[in-house]
Amino acid sequence: MSCAAAWVSPSGLGSHTGSSPTPVGRRRARASYAFRASASAGVADDGRGGLLPRMVLHDSLDAAGVATEHARAAREGFARQVGKLTRLNAECSIAISRGPDLARAALCVAAEDDSLVSHSSVPLPVDAFIARLDDLSTGFLAAGFLPPSGAPPEVFFDHIDRYLYVHKGFRRTNGVSDARALYLHSVLTCRSGSALMLSLIYSEMLKTLRLYGLLDFDVEISFPHDVNTLPRGYDKHKSKLCDEPTIMTSKSLLVEILQTLKGMFWPFQSNQSSSLFLNAVAANHHGPGNVGDSQARSHGNISAIEMAAAKAAQNRLMRGVWTTVRFGDMRRALAACERLILLNHDPCELRDYAALLYHCGYYEDCLQYLASYQTSTVGQPRSNPLEVLEDDAVNNLRARVSLILAEDGWNQHKPTASYWTKNSEPW
Repeated sequence: MSCAAAWVSPSGLGSHTGSSPTPVGRRRARASYAFRASASAGVADDGRGGLLPRMVLHDSLDAAGVATEHARAAREGFARQVGKLTRLNAECSIAISRGPDLARAALCVAAEDDSLVSHSSVPLPVDAFIARLDDLSTGFLAAGFLPPSGAPPEVFFDHIDRYLYVHKGFRRTNGVSDARALYLHSVLTCRSGSALMLSLIYSEMLKTLRLYGLLDFDVEISFPHDVNTLPRGYDKHKSKLCDEPTIMTSKSLLVEILQTLKGMFWPFQSNQSSSLFLNAVAANHHGPGNVGDSQARSHGNISAIEMAAAKAAQNRLMRGVWTTVRFGDMRRALAACERLILLNHDPCELRDYAALLYHCGYYEDCLQYLASYQTSTVGQPRSNPLEVLEDDAVNNLRARVSLILAEDGWNQHKPTASYWTKNSEPW
């Protein structure tokens, strides 16, 4: 196995508008009208041939007077890429260029979240960051890092590692404590990101090199599961069975990104040993919509110092001052849940989304998602004690919502206005 020694820059390199087909041109979005229409309508497949209820985030913000044009466009871009996830390519490694454009999907996630919190009149320039990613890939060749002809794969990967982690200075940070580490545009700008984003960048470099015919061996990326190791490539033919857990697939990458964002922005963090859903249900006895100025009261077991910090953070929020995301962000939590539902990954996402809808006052939608969750999990045994607790909490929440809907005058409540007015800004 050998690596090519010479490289000639193809015409139109780095251009996304040229008429000649180039490897960069692979990123140009193709219309997927059927899926786009479903995403725009706020519905998704429930996994059993039916359609789920609407997704409320964008409509509720519109009703509260918050512009969502850019957020909707970004969501549709994400939905187009998800629409390319077939059963086969969803399980393909991210080192293989099939199905969705993962880089564009990740940037659409960043673009939507940026629009939700910035209120900028200008959308995040997704195509500009795609071009920056392409420049990073071709820079490996232009900077003279291509190994000599006949070099073994190990030497090739060593050159990529030196280029990415030494020459370009990309480093790994903890995505759980810093949201910027989970947004591809921020990682490309600051050269500091989570293992997920670094793996994505590594895979994009390999795809570009393969398109140029510079790889004549099968490549795999080892995704680290510790807190320090960097993603690195290796020769797939020399892989072992124990390497399987380190392989990140196209769907699992998107799921990991969104679940990490969901956990980071979840507004209810009272018990780190419990599940996000149980934390949200535990806050229910304070009533829906307590994430705002009374957020501290929805966390019954936090300390007085934490309560004071939450109150101070909320005061800064109301003045438009950036603060920590430790106390949650309902907008981005809802957005992450809705995108996970579009991925049709796990029925538990329906249940978690319903818990957030309850706190926003969307009782009908909450009840419908709880019903969809229970329908999708019929016949599944529950042996884990935590799962038993969660199922009991689902039943209790469903009964509570049913009682609310049975009350006279419930439909006069305006959750779109009341919730987002009380919690006017997410930062």
